[in-house]
Amino acid sequence: MNRRALLGASVAAGITAALPQALHAADLGAAALPLKVPADGKIRVAFMISSGANVIDLAGAWETFQDTMLPNGDMPFELFTVSETTSIVEMTGGLRIEPAYSFAADDIPHANILVVGAQSDGSEAFMKILRDVQGKIDLTMSVCTGAFKLAKSGILDGKSATTHHEYYEQFAKQYPQVTLVRGERFVDNGSIVTAGGLTSGISAALHVISRYFDAPTAAKTAAYMEFVPTARPA
Repeated sequence: MNRRALLGASVAAGITAALPQALHAADLGAAALPLKVPADGKIRVAFMISSGANVIDLAGAWETFQDTMLPNGDMPFELFTVSETTSIVEMTGGLRIEPAYSFAADDIPHANILVVGAQSDGSEAFMKILRDVQGKIDLTMSVCTGAFKLAKSGILDGKSATTHHEYYEQFAKQYPQVTLVRGERFVDNGSIVTAGGLTSGISAALHVISRYFDAPTAAKTAAYMEFVPTARPA
């Protein structure tokens, strides 16, 4: 019996009706357009990490994509980490992780999604990647103060975004060219999704899953994870 067989259909069905409301932020001028699954059925997600990367910003979204299973049993998301080098990165709380690829690696897979959580790196190499992938991948997603990295790169100029609630004022002052949205777990600009702090990355990842597939698929993933979104502070 596979692990999804343990997930009772009634559990998933019970939250499916409520989930779309939890998944979708207010309409901010960009519709949550469906995303096309690649021909080979694999959606590749690159997590950019550097010193001080927040553990749950990475792990929350990672677990969500990792746990997605389609009705035919396929698990469509392939995940990998990338950093400026492949040297060990020390994340928050002392967790140490070895990135799978460096920015300059010749064999780095083409990503469909790029995820940026809170972390220390704001180098030009980091910023250049964020700028260069726009229009070449399906989606760029930030979690928590990862939104500061996206804003610094310029890719949020003229767009709406959110970040961790304790950093609202700092973000608004530092990046007046970005419309700060308060009180939402995530904001969807079509090709860029910004999530609030920490576990909001799970909500944003579920939303992305619903864009590639549908709300029931996202609901089943949330139910398997025993994840129930909570309200954001305004």
